[in-house]
Amino acid sequence: MEVKPGYKQTEVGVIPEDWECGKLEEYFSFISYGFTNPMPTVEHGIFMLTAADINGGRLQLETARKTTEAAYRTLLSPKSKPKKNDILLTKDGSLGRLALVGDEQICINQSVAVIRPNDKVEPTFLKLLLESPPYQRKMLDDAGGSTIKHIYITIVNLMPVGLPLLCEEQRAIATALSDVDALLAALDRLIAKQRDLKQAAMQKLLTGQTRLPGFKGEWVMKTLGEVFTISVGKSKSAFIVEGGDYWICDMGSVSTEGRLIISKQTNFCGDFLHAGDLIMPKDDIGGGKIIGKVAYIDANDTYVLGDHVYCLRALVGDSRFLSYLINSHRINGELKKKVIGSAQLGLGRKSVTDQEIPFPPPTEQTAIAAVLTDMDTALTALEQRRDKTRALKQGMMQELLTGRTRLV
Repeated sequence: MEVKPGYKQTEVGVIPEDWECGKLEEYFSFISYGFTNPMPTVEHGIFMLTAADINGGRLQLETARKTTEAAYRTLLSPKSKPKKNDILLTKDGSLGRLALVGDEQICINQSVAVIRPNDKVEPTFLKLLLESPPYQRKMLDDAGGSTIKHIYITIVNLMPVGLPLLCEEQRAIATALSDVDALLAALDRLIAKQRDLKQAAMQKLLTGQTRLPGFKGEWVMKTLGEVFTISVGKSKSAFIVEGGDYWICDMGSVSTEGRLIISKQTNFCGDFLHAGDLIMPKDDIGGGKIIGKVAYIDANDTYVLGDHVYCLRALVGDSRFLSYLINSHRINGELKKKVIGSAQLGLGRKSVTDQEIPFPPPTEQTAIAAVLTDMDTALTALEQRRDKTRALKQGMMQELLTGRTRLV
């Protein structure tokens, strides 16, 4: 492959001539992993980080356990006590996640490696470099173990990396990418806030604790069997074709949030779902998180009913409202209590039919559904903006961390 002027071919690919390619160990002064001995746990104290507490490029301190100051001082070696600007790398569990240590006083266990950058590299730049797809793939490809994979620091430290010689250029790249990270973090906070607002609204509106203006009177109780016809489809796995005209709805078509997920196409022309139908997984081999949830069908002659799901077709009421109600914490929790089985969990039709729900007048149902749908629309818009921003960051990483685009 021809290399354009000003660039050179290296172990990590084509990089600018004034960049260098070296082993990762050339850019840190210390690498190790944390404690293996048990530590006391307390409500207030020093954070103990495991691989599970590193996600999204940052330390998730809200999930971390805590230990005492005395245990921190007496039971831990220095290798378990990261310092500011150290890079943490998850080596067990979810592999390859990274975070930069700030002013927090923390300790780490054996599932986390600590990398201490030297003066040849900016810590934020090195973290971003190791987060980029080529280096993530390399670390995962080199991971050892059969049943459970592990990243071995004795292998990671020999991984080749390409980077600018000048820390000024490293800082410029890190600043540009960190600005995008800050925007992503802000969007994550907005999404979390919107979800909390929606959950609070569902709790109040779907129980009648808060009534919308103009609505009064008592709600009645009905069973799902009184409100819906409930049917079961047959397997369409023999009819899956790439590029088919229709979509199959089966056990994998409902998310844990009650959203429709479509991935299997078919030309099978029958068992069509109607707009306003709800599909509910009746079986689940994934721990029961989707069982009893429902997804709303938004079009006619588009979706084909598969197996392992019930089709709920409303006889009375607003099916959009009913989807929110069934997915609410209380109703879905009651359905989950009726699940039977061990390896594969199952929810019987009678358990669904007999489930009681509060039933407001249809006009009030429609009004409540409109409020919650507007909140969902706002949430979806934020999630789409976050997805576009993530894609933008990936493109920037591809350009900036390979030297294709220069900032200095």
